[in-house]
Amino acid sequence: QVQPVESGGGLVQTGGSLRLSCAASGSTFSKYIMGWFRQAPGKEREFVARISERGGVTSYGDSVKARFSISRDNTKNMVYLQMNSLKPEDTAVYYCAAGRGWNVPPVPSTDYDFWGQGTQVTVSS
Repeated sequence: QVQPVESGGGLVQTGGSLRLSCAASGSTFSKYIMGWFRQAPGKEREFVARISERGGVTSYGDSVKARFSISRDNTKNMVYLQMNSLKPEDTAVYYCAAGRGWNVPPVPSTDYDFWGQGTQVTVSS
């Protein structure tokens, strides 16, 4: 199993950029699909992005396509989420997760078995 730990959140202005990092402990990191989800106050958890075990395949939620980019480094047990052109509606707690399922969208959170504690991203208008 793996235990994700997110970092890199913060406050940014509209149009700005942030890069989130996720460090995952465990020797089986490269066997897991890694994903990012987010949850805003009063809203359901929303799929943001995912990346296959070796990094060759990625997919994104409709609201972040062309603005966000997910990547991973299996030599370091790290996953990254580069967020560009940020909007106030991107404000949420962002969660990193590890799992084995790759279902067609809408991507369910049940595809993921291990979750981090989350990191807050706030985009000011």
